[in-house]
Amino acid sequence: MAICLGAAPESLPGATRGKLLLRVVDKETGRPIAARMHLKNKRGKPVLPRGKGLVKWRDHFVFDGEVVLELAPGHYEFELEHGPEYRIRTGHFEIASKAETTQTLELERYVDMRAEGWWSGDLHIHRSPDEISLLMRAEDLHVAPVITWWNRKNRWTDRPFPSPTVSRLPGDRWVDWMAGEDEREGGALLFLNLPKPLPIADAKRDYPSSVKFLKMAKEHPEAHVDIEKPFWWDVPLWLATGQIDSMGVVHNHLWRDRVLDNEAWGKERNRHLYPPPSGVALWGMDIYYHALNCGLQIPPSAGSASGVHPNPVGYNRVYVHTGETCSYEKWLANLRAGKVVVTNGPMLRPKVNGRLPGAVFEGRSGETLTLQPTLKLALREKIDYLQYVKDGQVVRSIRLRQVRGKLPAIEFDQSGWFLIRAIANHPKTVRLAMTGPYYVRFDGRPRISRKSAQFFLDWLTERARRLPRKPESEFRETIAEFRKARDFWRNLVDEANSP
Repeated sequence: MAICLGAAPESLPGATRGKLLLRVVDKETGRPIAARMHLKNKRGKPVLPRGKGLVKWRDHFVFDGEVVLELAPGHYEFELEHGPEYRIRTGHFEIASKAETTQTLELERYVDMRAEGWWSGDLHIHRSPDEISLLMRAEDLHVAPVITWWNRKNRWTDRPFPSPTVSRLPGDRWVDWMAGEDEREGGALLFLNLPKPLPIADAKRDYPSSVKFLKMAKEHPEAHVDIEKPFWWDVPLWLATGQIDSMGVVHNHLWRDRVLDNEAWGKERNRHLYPPPSGVALWGMDIYYHALNCGLQIPPSAGSASGVHPNPVGYNRVYVHTGETCSYEKWLANLRAGKVVVTNGPMLRPKVNGRLPGAVFEGRSGETLTLQPTLKLALREKIDYLQYVKDGQVVRSIRLRQVRGKLPAIEFDQSGWFLIRAIANHPKTVRLAMTGPYYVRFDGRPRISRKSAQFFLDWLTERARRLPRKPESEFRETIAEFRKARDFWRNLVDEANSP
């Protein structure tokens, strides 16, 4: 789709800027909607134009439905978006010297997740609280925990805490103003729904242990603690506490146009087994699957880290099913219950035997349980197949052209779990969607894999060896937490009922 606005500019010294009055409307309703634009010049370089009311970040900007852009004469290409439930509008225009042009662009919704009970959130946002209302509207995002305290940074040091700490904005959107992050040598934990920041400002790189702050957070019954990425070094330590609420499987190393192809200072992947660009995503997913293989019922989550990384707000998002209505408390409760889909691309709405993700199916020894998935799928980009992941292994790849309206059933004759995922073809990044897991328990017991429990035990041992021995008192306090975690994983190895 190409849109020509004005005439081609003359390449003259001192040519003045042109102005473009741009309006964006919903195609169905005709109403103005906030939007995000990625604008590039003829050399393919991102352009952040002048304009009142623009909120800019890295290679894009957002605006509230109507804006006057001031641009140097020239040729421009654009991509226009309103979150992943609308089709991307692409086009080009020419800006002429001193020209003033008006253009209205329509954006078309192709799926309405909220209408089907799914409400979107991004658990990892580093943007200014002053901008968040516009950003949420531009991205059609419903839940936004904004990181306002993070290691030594604390927005509330010289100002009163907001009251309430969670605000409901117009359009059924919720902002948690008191979200925080503890990001140090062991990795990053995200804290949601707290009444005040945790006292982490004086924490050192390794000490005190992040478990200390995890336990502090959990003194508040409504608090939610998220493992920001699966490959952080302290993941086995955190999982062993039994106090983790979710794990960021669609995380901030997955960017809109490329990946951050490393594990930061976390546990590195085998790049031969997990080559780029998909390797950084698949490694994280496999770690998450190991946790599920240990009988842990932890839902996946998603976060973009906009404000630190180039992602727009809500690029990586988790959809939580709460039905016709939502509240922040209900959204977090259903996130913890696993009624989720995580995505940065495909739109999945799954059920299995009529039930949402997070459901537990019970069986008895000698029986075979037959589970029938159904799935609604909406796409902006092509995917070739869906995958069934059962007990950590891809057991079925289903080409979309072969589905013909019905997915194959999946059978269990012993405890385990499964989920459905879709990965879009992209040469530079990873666009994927994954349902929360469904659990199967025979005789009331989960499946516990000896291999997966040993995986975390070995990892924990490797991490403990990296701890500095000084200061001695802090080392002793922290190593005590590691011993508790060691006992937890050893017990799982001993109690395993599956290879």
